[in-house]
Amino acid sequence: MKLVILDRDGVINVDSDRFIKTPDEWKPIPGALEAIARLNGAGYRVAVATNQSGIERGLLDMNVLNAIHTKMLKAAQDVGGRIDVIYYCPHSGDAGCRCRKPAPGMLIDIGQRLNVDLHGVACIGDSPRDLAAAAEVGGVPYLVLTGKGKRTFEAGDLPAGTRVFDDLSAAVDAVLASS
Repeated sequence: MKLVILDRDGVINVDSDRFIKTPDEWKPIPGALEAIARLNGAGYRVAVATNQSGIERGLLDMNVLNAIHTKMLKAAQDVGGRIDVIYYCPHSGDAGCRCRKPAPGMLIDIGQRLNVDLHGVACIGDSPRDLAAAAEVGGVPYLVLTGKGKRTFEAGDLPAGTRVFDDLSAAVDAVLASS
């Protein structure tokens, strides 16, 4: 089975330093949903692994997070795309959990649920945490320059083998060209 793992905020949708707290605040990055549909059309399953510390911080609750994800799933479906699974970490950075990226817990859980060896799987994100989690599981870190991506790139210190692209659409082009 072919799999790609995506971060959410800054990769699929426009990011906000004040968190995405309502479905109305969730806005797709142009071309991102169509890129997901292209992956699906080429036989890829798509998983999302997203840190959502706004839950622990009390900025949104599970009902709101579910509504945001329902909007995202429907928006992908409207352009012929499908997101197979969404994993999220509700904890803040100091919780010490196994799921909050850069810890690899969510990615490991995705691999186990879908019965996929994560070695070589494209993991697309915009932050150092996303890239570190990808490297930890043997995935290929793809950095997009949307969201926090430009800051991440300028800060340097990327995991070995990180590939850099303007946005999700360009990263998907590379994934498809290499398959």
